Amino acid sequence: MYQHAELAPAMTSIAMLLTRKQHLISRLEENPGPREREEIDRLLERVDAELDAVDSPDRL
Repeated sequence: MYQHAELAPAMTSIAMLLTRKQHLISRLEENPGPREREEIDRLLERVDAELDAVDSPDRL
């Protein structure tokens, strides 16, 4: 399936991050209270940062 064995773990990590991001967005759509919204926003920022790091590992 993969041409390079080292790509499989990276793709799994990306899929997990994207799944987590979608879950967090879904939680935001449920109109949470201010504290929960703040926590969800913080977690989304972390997921986005991790996705950016995977996309451009040389920027770290």
